[in-house]
Amino acid sequence: MRYGISLFTSDRGITPAAAARAVEGCGFDALYVPEHTHIPVNRESNYPGTDSEALPDDRYMRTLDPWVALATAAAVTSRIRLGTSVALPLEHDPITLAKTIASLDHLSGGRVTFGVGYGWNTEELADHGIDPKKRRTALREYLEAMNALWTKEEASYDGQFVKFDSSWAWPKPIQQPRPPVLVGAGASEKTFAWIARSADGWITTPIERDIEENVALLNTIWIDAGRSGRPEIVVLSGKPDADRLARWEELGVSEAMFGTPDAEEAQVVAYLQRLAGRLGIGG
Repeated sequence: MRYGISLFTSDRGITPAAAARAVEGCGFDALYVPEHTHIPVNRESNYPGTDSEALPDDRYMRTLDPWVALATAAAVTSRIRLGTSVALPLEHDPITLAKTIASLDHLSGGRVTFGVGYGWNTEELADHGIDPKKRRTALREYLEAMNALWTKEEASYDGQFVKFDSSWAWPKPIQQPRPPVLVGAGASEKTFAWIARSADGWITTPIERDIEENVALLNTIWIDAGRSGRPEIVVLSGKPDADRLARWEELGVSEAMFGTPDAEEAQVVAYLQRLAGRLGIGG
């Protein structure tokens, strides 16, 4: 089982590049960053897992662009995966987003993991012209259209939300047929069926508790959908509990993801070094 690090990037504290160097130097396998283009002041959307629109902290309104952040991380590393947990594709033009991701995968040597979300902040989505009631269908079309641009010499797409005629688009991602697409969403049969149809795996949410039953359900739905192999499963972890991590590995969890403190570089690096020591990785 791999070990990844999630950095809630903002315009303060450690930079993505400095964090990426420390993540790679400490022996971790991946660095993930989130995305919010903006946070509408007037909202009715509840924060996930709560009955309130209140945000846990102000980093949600200070988030760096994930692709710029990961580009800086790519420039100073050579091994770790560069992921989003999660990106919000519906807040972009899918043609230009496909170009951005293909360029990052090309320049990083094929290290992108494309973690996506449907978007819990419906007002944020609406500001980008997306009807929240149609976000799952729209995201499916976005990914299909982007996949066409990534894999075909002459790509086209004709959907409800994305349309373009036969087109050329390079570079193609080094990873073919595409960088891994993982969906960060609450566990349900509906979510897992969507993953089995349109993605390559699942990223848990902070409120997931029953990992064992949910992993089994996802694997069953995956097989019933005719998918080969096993889905990627990235589980958000708190403190590194050895017994729990061993159990997750037995279940087929691909990666445990640990968060970092909202702090300056020296504190974050020291935290990563301690965490690596507890996990028995690195030098």
